Amino acid sequence: MLSKFSSCLADQHLCFSPLMGKIADIVNRNLETIQDLRCLSVLMVSISSLISQRFQEQLVNKAEQLFDTIDSSQVNIARRIVQFLRNIKYSYYPLLERCNKVFLSNVNHLDLDSISKILSLYHSLQFHSFEFLLMTKKRLTELIPLFDHPASFVKLFVTLGPLAGPEEEKQLKSTMLLMSEELTSQQALAVMGAMEEMESRNSRLIKKIASILYKHLDNYKPVELLRITQALIFLHFQSKELFVKLRELLLSYLKVSVIPSEISLLVCALSMLPSPHLDEARISQIEAVLPQCDLNDLNSFATSVLRCIQFDPMYRNNTPGKQLKLLQKLDHYGRQRLQKCSSLNLLWEEVKSLKGDWFADSLLEETVVTLQRLMDEINYINVAGIASFISRTNYLSTSLLDRIASVVLQQNEKIHPFAILAIILPFSALNYDPPQRDEFFGTCLQHLNSYLSILDPLKLVFLGYSLATREYFSEDLLKAIFNIRFLAKLDSQLELLCSSLNMKVQFRLMELNRAVCLECPEYQIPWFHDRFCQQQYKKDFGRMNGAQQQIYKMLAEVLGGINFVKASVLTPYYYTIDFECILDKRKKPIPYGSHNTTSGKLPKIHSELNTQIAGSRLPPGAEKIALEFLDSRAFCRNIPHLKGKSAMKKRHLEILGYHVIQIPHFEWNSMALSTKNARMDYLRERIFGEGKSSS
Repeated sequence: MLSKFSSCLADQHLCFSPLMGKIADIVNRNLETIQDLRCLSVLMVSISSLISQRFQEQLVNKAEQLFDTIDSSQVNIARRIVQFLRNIKYSYYPLLERCNKVFLSNVNHLDLDSISKILSLYHSLQFHSFEFLLMTKKRLTELIPLFDHPASFVKLFVTLGPLAGPEEEKQLKSTMLLMSEELTSQQALAVMGAMEEMESRNSRLIKKIASILYKHLDNYKPVELLRITQALIFLHFQSKELFVKLRELLLSYLKVSVIPSEISLLVCALSMLPSPHLDEARISQIEAVLPQCDLNDLNSFATSVLRCIQFDPMYRNNTPGKQLKLLQKLDHYGRQRLQKCSSLNLLWEEVKSLKGDWFADSLLEETVVTLQRLMDEINYINVAGIASFISRTNYLSTSLLDRIASVVLQQNEKIHPFAILAIILPFSALNYDPPQRDEFFGTCLQHLNSYLSILDPLKLVFLGYSLATREYFSEDLLKAIFNIRFLAKLDSQLELLCSSLNMKVQFRLMELNRAVCLECPEYQIPWFHDRFCQQQYKKDFGRMNGAQQQIYKMLAEVLGGINFVKASVLTPYYYTIDFECILDKRKKPIPYGSHNTTSGKLPKIHSELNTQIAGSRLPPGAEKIALEFLDSRAFCRNIPHLKGKSAMKKRHLEILGYHVIQIPHFEWNSMALSTKNARMDYLRERIFGEGKSSS
């Protein structure tokens, strides 16, 4: 009776009422005696907005205990549990995994509404189930001919669109065009959002949906206007009339708004429009709410102000003092908020999605200092999130990474295998080994072994690559990846991914294949990426940057002529080298054949498209030298420490027989090398000086 009553209150939007508080208290006092998961799941969703973290954890544990009492057909109970986890923002993998099994066993009986809700909940929790996506794609594709009413077809378009292959996508878009005139304002908004997610380039449909949005523009809320702006800009839609009306509406909302989060999203939308501008009144309005803002709002304001400064034609030649003062105030309030923070969980809620230039330049260091101050609170629940943050920011804090490794070693039984990839990633990306390196990586892999067959294929590829970067190769993991069955499964998943993620996964598989061939030939895993690499390098060769052009000309002088240096060399296994030269046993340069390099452009690709070791055809005692210019992307953000990918490339080039000379940007652009003669001396020392290849 209580669960039914709580559901009625929720339907009446009384989730925060004193009455719901009394229900939460009754559930808390009687939790041990509750044995009916159906009733409990309803209560969990109803009271989720009111309860403490401790009570949340008790409910999660109780649901886990009672899960075996329900049979596998109870889809609604499983969905409510996932909804509860979404409401409390807790991706608790053991329960999610069990709920997912219920959905999988009933997928052929799920209707469009249920599938749509489940996928939306998974998206909010960042829980990925490749198997569920594949089965729902098949199920939804079968439903396409059954829906001819706009309301149901829009839901199908929004749910299936991001998963659809070329044929299904074409069918969805052509049908949507036919019924577009019947769409309501909310349906048009949903379709535009789905087209953004699909990275659609169907200009006819985009134009049609935009015209419907324009017709209903006065009826949208501020957050909906932001979504419309983001989608139109992402889809490269141009309409002066629509953008003028959008700006007028956004400004009218902004003039009367007093809520910091609403003001920040309105300013964000305004800054995205062509020729953005913030007048003094709007700047004063922002300044007035800064003391109430959290880090997300502050970051949003700063990003918007910087965008206005960059794109407002009024500021092309000078930045006005008002904007600079506002940025200084944003810095002040951001640092103040971090310094006052006394709880890691509260801090994490604010920083987990922060990104952009302002945060990186102004607050990142202070954020890391705060994380270090609170790092004793890192535990099995939040460790994966903190690790992801470090990976994303490229900031090397050895104390934080050591703490993460320590938590993994001490609490590994409580950490779900799905979280292992996120934990390993910063060690790989930032080229850092914790004190107990082998024990740490060994524990992570041991924890994963029983899950190798059910982990999403792309996660397995990313995991293998991350470990390879740290020279850690697990034979079990490699056998799980490099077999026909797994690669076929991966191909199926690639069809569900957006083009950018699809390409990233393919590159990571190629890089892992290359690493295994070079570093673990004893596993006898074949190299099978020749065709893929040839296609990519035909597309991706571009122009030299300024520093590379300088170095190329100076190398020609240092070595005795342009015929002593090759630029843009393609090695066996398809590494590209900025420059290559050959020295004989007396360290004298050996000339190549004729060159056809023109200043600023890459020459014809020089390559050895077999897998021979460099130097195998050189005169006795001669060696090939690879010179690499390393820009800021090759190093950690805070210190000149080489990141994992560049370190692995150096290692692999040495296996291929090269003597590797890396030229860091901070040395090449330093005051010590501010003259041409100093740079020429530097190159001579690096090439002809004694010693091993160095960075």
